[in-house]
Amino acid sequence: MYIHIPFCKQLCSYCDFYFSVSQARRHEMADCMIREMEMRAANGEASIFDKYALQTLYFGGGTPTVYPVAVIKKLADRAIELFFDASPQEWTVEANPDDLTDDYLRQLVASGVTRLSIGIQSFIDRDLRLMRRRHSAAAAIEAVKKAQQAGFGNINIDLIYGFPGMSANDWRYNLDMAVSLDIQHISAYHLSIEEKTIFGKMAAKKLVDPVDENASDMQYRMLEERLEKAGFIHYEISNFALPDFHSRHNSAYWEQLPYIGVGPSAHGYDGKLTRRSNVANNIAYIESINKNIIPETVEILTERDIYNECLLTALRTRKGLHPNKIPENYRDIFIKKIKKHLASGCVIYDDTYKIPTNYLLISDSIISDLIEA
Repeated sequence: MYIHIPFCKQLCSYCDFYFSVSQARRHEMADCMIREMEMRAANGEASIFDKYALQTLYFGGGTPTVYPVAVIKKLADRAIELFFDASPQEWTVEANPDDLTDDYLRQLVASGVTRLSIGIQSFIDRDLRLMRRRHSAAAAIEAVKKAQQAGFGNINIDLIYGFPGMSANDWRYNLDMAVSLDIQHISAYHLSIEEKTIFGKMAAKKLVDPVDENASDMQYRMLEERLEKAGFIHYEISNFALPDFHSRHNSAYWEQLPYIGVGPSAHGYDGKLTRRSNVANNIAYIESINKNIIPETVEILTERDIYNECLLTALRTRKGLHPNKIPENYRDIFIKKIKKHLASGCVIYDDTYKIPTNYLLISDSIISDLIEA
């Protein structure tokens, strides 16, 4: 289950996720998310999981830690009561470093949270200011150490590369600092300048420029080399984990397993043909829930949709794409298209089709060539 907390205290320059900086109705929002869970349970949505129960719970955003821990626990308790046979095997909460006081962290641990994902993005104050992050590099480091002292033994941090003005030394410093913190998981994302973000508007005015391809390639290879040297497994295009510390929740998305989404802009999938997406508007969401209506759009996938989605998800991962996952009517099309990529070495076959890690940076173009429009 994924629960989307649609609030942030400040707009970051790069962010394209749905949230609101107005928190005027955040307590009403929490009540509405509980009501959505209850309606989904009454509708029998848990039946999409057949004979196995939900295994992971993930609070994302936005910034879940805008809420007191008591509210997060209230949401989690109701989700577990309605949908889980036992405590989640993995319960992740995303957090901003400046929200993580000693007391807040102790409360998270006491509530049963097993995994913390901290949005650090950079250990360089200059870049944090340009990103409009609220924390400093020193605060980020302190947050990780406090989390470890509080009892968290499964910590992810987010980092951004391909950042305007980032030098090789800057990126090397970020990676070395991350490794030195003895964390278990690192999600490293290449900056994508989206049109509606602050960076997008700055780029339109020529105030920032996207990093050139050579710098992107160099930073990606530094990322892979440094983290693999430190014992991290590159198991998905943007994700690195120590053995046995991969994100079980996110892996379910890439393996096209069923999941339930709760909250504004959250998505759900029955693992077969049906995708659901909630309205990305806080006021519309609250008003609809108050009328006992889940404000969602339901999409029934075609066989072509399923084919394209299995390419987009599986080929991002270390596990790759098993031939049996390809819809039968599209297997000949896939075999025809994949031949040139196998010949060039951009794709390899070893029980599954995989994009080698040294080609993952161009995976979008490889996958785009394979999908059916």
